[in-house]
Amino acid sequence: MEIKIVTNDKKQFLDLLLLADEQESMIDKYLERGTMFVLYDKDIAISICVVTKEIYGYEIKNMVTHPCFQRKGYGGRLLSYVFDYYQKMCDVLFVGTGESISTTSFYKNCGFVFSHKVKNFFVDHYDHKIFEDGIQLVDMIYFKKELLK
Repeated sequence: MEIKIVTNDKKQFLDLLLLADEQESMIDKYLERGTMFVLYDKDIAISICVVTKEIYGYEIKNMVTHPCFQRKGYGGRLLSYVFDYYQKMCDVLFVGTGESISTTSFYKNCGFVFSHKVKNFFVDHYDHKIFEDGIQLVDMIYFKKELLK
């Protein structure tokens, strides 16, 4: 297993990125300015995390593990690497996600706690209804993780 920072041709991972953020125009807003971390196992891209610097701090914009490899610890390993990488630059890392039990449980298990909510984010910013675990996503739920130094 190896984690690499990808700086060129980030769109080669679009199929995987679209699993976490299903509208390409939304991905286009952060992909090139974000730092992309890719976890490989035997040259196969298993998990991806894209982090951007925002006015309020650093935010995970896309975090995805290929469905065949979910629930095997890859996402957690990648996030641990990202936490170590960013603890030199900031005290807190943010992530915004929909209100789906599987996703919010994952982030809570990785040490994130609730920060705030952006009402109607998915309704206002996407050109179609977004569903996860059979539930329509409406509000963006933000979590934060304090990075220990």
